[in-house]
Amino acid sequence: MKAKILVIDDDTSLRRIIEYNLQEEGYEVLSAASGEEGLKLFSRSRADVVVTDMKMSGIDGLTVLRSIKELSPETLVIIITAFGKVDVAVEAMKAGAFDYILKPFSRDALRLTVAKASRFSGLAEENRRLKNALEEKTDFRTIIGSSKEMEKVFGVIRKVADTEASVLITGESGTGKELVARAIHAGSSRKEAPFVTINCAAIPRDLLESELFGHIKGAFTGAIKEKAGKFQLADGGTIFLDEVGELLPELQPKLLRVLQEKEVDPVGSSRSLKVDVRVLSATNLDIEKAVSDGQFREDLYYRLAVIEINLPPLRRRQADIPLLLRYFCSKLGNNNITFDKESLELLGRYPWPGNVRELQNTVERLMIMRSGDIISAGELAEKFYQGTSKSAIVNLPDEGCSLEELEREIVVEALDRNGWNQTAAARFLRIPRHVLLYRIEKYGIELPDK
Repeated sequence: MKAKILVIDDDTSLRRIIEYNLQEEGYEVLSAASGEEGLKLFSRSRADVVVTDMKMSGIDGLTVLRSIKELSPETLVIIITAFGKVDVAVEAMKAGAFDYILKPFSRDALRLTVAKASRFSGLAEENRRLKNALEEKTDFRTIIGSSKEMEKVFGVIRKVADTEASVLITGESGTGKELVARAIHAGSSRKEAPFVTINCAAIPRDLLESELFGHIKGAFTGAIKEKAGKFQLADGGTIFLDEVGELLPELQPKLLRVLQEKEVDPVGSSRSLKVDVRVLSATNLDIEKAVSDGQFREDLYYRLAVIEINLPPLRRRQADIPLLLRYFCSKLGNNNITFDKESLELLGRYPWPGNVRELQNTVERLMIMRSGDIISAGELAEKFYQGTSKSAIVNLPDEGCSLEELEREIVVEALDRNGWNQTAAARFLRIPRHVLLYRIEKYGIELPDK
């Protein structure tokens, strides 16, 4: 559904032109001839986006902006101001404006700016809707995202949470795999029982079997008393095996037996113990390649991956960055922090090799080092200014990658940077438009609704 736009301008002819152009784009448009009239109209019929002239008789655009932000902080406001008044526009941005347009402006400039605000407003609303729907069953408060990629993840989690299926969560480091595992547990009938985690790569190989399955007194040197393993501790609940792809070959058949027989063999014991545990696991490795290379048992893989959830890297869900920035600022105790337009653009172009974890660390640093409540581009680290370089765009992982997946990411990024205008994106990529259309169809790239 298209956004509802409120246009406020005391210039009748310009207001009607703006109204006509936005209606042509399919928006529902309300209009007001003054700031006072606009605020009254807004209080009766909340709009998703407000477009207001800065200089008007009576209440000016800056007052309109501040009043709307008091009434509805989530509403996005676009300011129209005369060319040469950039300082006024900057003041409006500091007061919370989403963007500004300099007069005289073209139809395309108006269309693209409003479309960007509409998309952002829609993402925020969709995120709220998804979060509310999901939280009826489980706790998704720490999983932030309303991009199409994350919507698919949420959909799988909703379906699988209240089942007994084993789930393998894959994705790069820092994408939030443990958060997904916790959300699945919280949405299950086991939510009141323990959620036990173990990192299969972080425990010395000599101790891992004991950590997983427990041991009896005297089982080995230093085993001065009996110890319950993680599976026993998770009895009735859920165990999360992080970095399961790193599990030692000699322990893989023992884990397979637990999954098949629902019982563990403590180290040194001749007696098996029954356990009632749901198994969730995660890895950042290409687990299918590990299977084909003989490094991971195929039968164990299929037992762990009854359902597989792949978390997209942050560079493939850049629309979620503003939401994540807001979330981390709030989590760190300051809801007043905002990011100016240039800093948001730089953060949006950066490839985020460390994913959401790197973004969180960046926000923590900015909160400590900031000079005020508005984060400017000048406060960002040098690496963010290299976001348009070839190396940053390509960002090849050490373990290699799929050429087709890389090409798809480049096409999506080019479309997104150019407002999903296919002609502009083709020009950006220096290819004919029909070649771009072929790539869009080949990779099943979904274009945003107009």
